[in-house]
Amino acid sequence: MNLPPLPLPQPRLQPTPLASTRVRLCLPGLLWALPLLANAQAPGPETALPPAAIAQGLALLGEAAKALAPAGARVVALPGRLDPRLRLAPCAQVEAFLVPGAPAWGRTRIGLRCQPAPAGGAATAAASPRWSVTLPATVQVWAQAAVPGTALPGGATLQAAQLELAEVDWAATPQPPFAQPGQLAGRVLARSVPAGQALRAADLQARQWFAAGDTVRVVAGGPGFSISTEGQAVNAGIEGQRVRVRVGENRSVDGRSVGPRMVEGRAVGPRVVEVGP
Repeated sequence: MNLPPLPLPQPRLQPTPLASTRVRLCLPGLLWALPLLANAQAPGPETALPPAAIAQGLALLGEAAKALAPAGARVVALPGRLDPRLRLAPCAQVEAFLVPGAPAWGRTRIGLRCQPAPAGGAATAAASPRWSVTLPATVQVWAQAAVPGTALPGGATLQAAQLELAEVDWAATPQPPFAQPGQLAGRVLARSVPAGQALRAADLQARQWFAAGDTVRVVAGGPGFSISTEGQAVNAGIEGQRVRVRVGENRSVDGRSVGPRMVEGRAVGPRVVEVGP
């Protein structure tokens, strides 16, 4: 049974422009282009973001993305631009950090904050500026995925011979692409796609896994346990959509249609599946 790839976890980790120069940071290797940043157009008086701190933040983003990327993926982190209306006091020590809740790849943000001067320094900690900003950034994840060799119309049934592997940006949309052509054989396109475009779940027509009235199995689990039960589908099971299953005379379970006569429920304990009203 070929199931569509589940979206990769997106752990949630943001202003004078850094000039027109864009710095590419590629993983593996983490070749930070500090000289390129240093040679960028001199910042105006409204900025206090040193190139080294920006490079540190991009390195943090790159490492976070690499941990989730497919094997052998090429990760590229690009800095964005700060809001030019911001006025930040000059700071001798700017620290980069991952922003809680920010995506690990795609359009995201890195945090930069001014740290107080160490005791005994030229300025006391009390006199040091204290600010924290977020810098927009984009993280690209380049890896192999299935693409059509030629443009295909909506409604076309995909065949393995029509597909090939190509390097694409997995982070271009929240949905990951299909990694192998075999996952797509027999699927029907929901819309036309150009040659070379990565195929994702949104490009395909949803499958109907079962009809209303069919006997289905509801499975659910949690840390250290799993449970399952049989019931009767109240409505048709469309791929990825919510469905209700009657498991007793006055009891129903809400879940998600995930395969032929298969529903994924949500367990709230080792003996209890969430029950709908």
